[in-house]
Amino acid sequence: MLKVLAAGSLRRVWIPLMAQFQAETGIASDTQFGPAGLLRQRIEAGETCDFFASASANHPAALISAGLALGSIPFASNRLCLSVARRVTTASDDWLSLLSNPKLRLATSTPGSDPSGDYAWQLFDNLEHYQSGLGESLKNRALCLVGGAGSPAVPQGEMAASWLIRSGQAEMFLGYASYASSLRQHADILVCDIPEEMNIVADYVSAICSEMGMALGAFLRTPTAMDILKQYGFGVGLSSGSDC
Repeated sequence: MLKVLAAGSLRRVWIPLMAQFQAETGIASDTQFGPAGLLRQRIEAGETCDFFASASANHPAALISAGLALGSIPFASNRLCLSVARRVTTASDDWLSLLSNPKLRLATSTPGSDPSGDYAWQLFDNLEHYQSGLGESLKNRALCLVGGAGSPAVPQGEMAASWLIRSGQAEMFLGYASYASSLRQHADILVCDIPEEMNIVADYVSAICSEMGMALGAFLRTPTAMDILKQYGFGVGLSSGSDC
């Protein structure tokens, strides 16, 4: 049995990926999900695994430097998008006007623990260069509501963006664009793409933590696996069909 630790943003795509992997190789797997930064800390604390799928290249690199991984393999990419409660938007709004509105509560993942939060902060840095004061204001306003060591778990079957917005914890969520197509199925959620020149590329990189994990690393680079990843919004940049 292959033991896998994987970033929570991979949860939906991982079931079909692992089903295909087992069909092709005969190797069964058991996967636990969580924020990649916290998963890395578990490995550093002595937890064993064969394969670690991270939403950031930094965490596999740290494990390799510590002698806790044999190597790393990039296998997918992602972007950020902004999800907003449609009730607080107007026809003239776009992603930047909504982000800039101090009356709207903005939620993100937790930097340091969850790469999605790290990418949000990188976007804020980009915006600071674009408009002085905006990026720092967003860092001060942002509510880090998911992905931290003490954050409540997103309910099973829910997406962080729609759950936080519908439960009244925030009006906006800055998260991964791989969820955009699913979020756009909900009439009360407006999904805004972020222009490529301002956006962040999130690189998904695996850490091979045992010889047994090499087979999964190789599989994720096959055309079959990449097709599955693309079907779930990975590796193809921003989702199409923007409303903003």
